[in-house]
Amino acid sequence: MRVFLTGATGFIGTHIIPELLTAGHQVIGVTRSEEGAKTLRAAGVEPFMGTLEDPAGLARGAAQADGVIHCAFDHNFTNFVANCEKDRAAIEAIGEVFKGSDRPFLMTSGVGFGASETPGQPATEDRLDLAHPNPRTASELLANTLVEQGVNISVVRLPQVHDTEKQGLISYFLAIAREKGYVAYLGEGKNRWSAAHVTDTARLYRLAFDKATPGARYHSVAEEGVPAKDICEILGQGLKMPVKSITPDEAAGYFGWMAMFAGMDLPASSEQTRKILNWTPTGPDLITDLKNMKY
Repeated sequence: MRVFLTGATGFIGTHIIPELLTAGHQVIGVTRSEEGAKTLRAAGVEPFMGTLEDPAGLARGAAQADGVIHCAFDHNFTNFVANCEKDRAAIEAIGEVFKGSDRPFLMTSGVGFGASETPGQPATEDRLDLAHPNPRTASELLANTLVEQGVNISVVRLPQVHDTEKQGLISYFLAIAREKGYVAYLGEGKNRWSAAHVTDTARLYRLAFDKATPGARYHSVAEEGVPAKDICEILGQGLKMPVKSITPDEAAGYFGWMAMFAGMDLPASSEQTRKILNWTPTGPDLITDLKNMKY
């Protein structure tokens, strides 16, 4: 298949490319720059110039393909609401092209949207929290609508995806700690974040794309929940900085925009995904990657 891949030059996208090529797919990779296009060509990918700000352009590119993997997202969290709307608009535009077709369309979301109604229990693939305060909920709701309209769309939900270079939101924890001079967690630091290595996540995207089940949701989760205190203690060792607990009242002053995420308890399960896709994570765990970083 010819696969149209958004986010092709990004952290996860660059790992998805070899997965697809090895499986015999051709890849059309979206990039916004000539430098990115050069990198894609070197990887055996056909570049397509496009941006999330131009959903109509992405739709034209998707029309040239047999399927789409959409993993691009603008991670400037100071404009989070606007960036979530860009994501929704891109999915809507591509969905219009794929209506009435069995061509697979795989989009990206977060494991938090599968949160359990019971506090402390892991998020699951068969759950969608319709009242979730995260504005990216609109993309998940749109996926439901597109399935009803005959689009073969499914969802990969991500935890903290990591290697020794990047670790999702934990990378922002590092930046804050460097600025403040110490590493902090909220309260007892018992809130948990699920995690998966980037190579395992890339393989899951390929398996989910090949499965092409309308309305399916998959969790790229290798570890159900790593406690925030454990994460921060490893960061403190690597940065050679003190680690301490702060109160909720101190959170905004320390974390800034990250305060809304810092205390979240986000355990997630991938039990259903593993069974359906025969997916078994094999990459290093989060703490191992954090220990092996170059600080």
